[in-house]
Amino acid sequence: MSTSTYTECLDAMYSMRRFGIILGLSTITNILDGLGNPHRTFSAIHIAGTNGKGSIASALATILQQAGYRVGLYTSPHLIRFNERICVNGTPISDDAVVASWEAVKSVHRGDREPTFFEFSTAMAFYEFGCRKVDYAVIETGMGGRMDATNVVSPMISIITNISLEHKTYLGGTIAAITGEKAGIIKPGIPVVTGVSQKSAKAVIEKTTSRQHAPLFMKGRDFRVRRTGDDRFSYFGIDHRWKGMRTGLMGGHQVDNASLTLAACEIIMRNHARLSKAHIQSGLLQNRWPGRLEVVSQKPYVILDGAHNLMAARRLGRFLKDALAGRRITMVAGILDDKPYEAILKDLVAPCTRLIITRAKIDRSLPPETLKIVAKDLISDIQIVPDVGEAVRYAIATSKPDDAVCIAGSLYVVGEAKAALEKTGDSLFQI
Repeated sequence: MSTSTYTECLDAMYSMRRFGIILGLSTITNILDGLGNPHRTFSAIHIAGTNGKGSIASALATILQQAGYRVGLYTSPHLIRFNERICVNGTPISDDAVVASWEAVKSVHRGDREPTFFEFSTAMAFYEFGCRKVDYAVIETGMGGRMDATNVVSPMISIITNISLEHKTYLGGTIAAITGEKAGIIKPGIPVVTGVSQKSAKAVIEKTTSRQHAPLFMKGRDFRVRRTGDDRFSYFGIDHRWKGMRTGLMGGHQVDNASLTLAACEIIMRNHARLSKAHIQSGLLQNRWPGRLEVVSQKPYVILDGAHNLMAARRLGRFLKDALAGRRITMVAGILDDKPYEAILKDLVAPCTRLIITRAKIDRSLPPETLKIVAKDLISDIQIVPDVGEAVRYAIATSKPDDAVCIAGSLYVVGEAKAALEKTGDSLFQI
């Protein structure tokens, strides 16, 4: 019988943040060895990159589930509850499963240092996937790749989505250096699918795959898409040509993400998986990824998007400008202190008429006053509402039915916003 409670387990895990980010694989390797190496019991798909990891991971998991497989999905961060990080067949694991996996990992850890939060949660995920006997596990890296805790898996496919400057303290200050860290997930002989576009990034990946004798499939060279609508496209792939494809996620960039998903599906099909075009079409259309261009109301139009780095902020800014042209848009934003907040804020507020600055509860959140200094040169209507839930409620209550409200700048802000919206319910939109 479990001796810990769900709350006690999470409190203990969150306290591990004080040890910071420690890159290395020895601690996670020792833990998994003590657990009987559950990560060797399933076929893994390993995904690294700057943006699109979660969208591609959830799409692949949904497609494989459509084909009748039992599928694990490990992503980060969560939006509302820790359980979201570890899903089996589209459902977050139960509180009891969190406690059981926590106790299992805790019981086998014998090392020189306490694991970080991410190491511990990764071990919990692999343990749970082993217990649930998943056929496939789609695994998203936390940061980087080479020394990321997830990099203990021996995947059937490695995917590197795209590269932009991020986490420069840990990953390096150039596109080439960061790509080198992401390319650390490439394993000998294992196929690689990538959507990187920069010349320096391509060079690093080509060199790494050549050294590892890993087959490389590159977007634009080995597979491509042709858009036939906002969310519709034709796919010209490695072995197949598929027309009439459609993604269930909004945003033009999701078609690019879908092309990587379909390339990965082709490789899975080469391994004689029972995967058909029908499974792929259905899974791609049914895929949902919360907090990324997620519409939660029509009157007013309320949309949630993490937009937690510069590339994502630019994509969101373009989407708002194109899709919501003519509407009065209120941006509710909070940004973390390790992000290029001046550039992010500029892109976020460009299509907006009002800015409400808020702050997520995580200790890395920038003070609203810091953001206001930058914002006053970008937009005239600025207010500070420090609590995220109050900021969202105020933005909606002071918007007209034809207006739009966008909540962005951090996945932590989006998570707190979703929690506030779920708690308030439909009454919030009775304006």
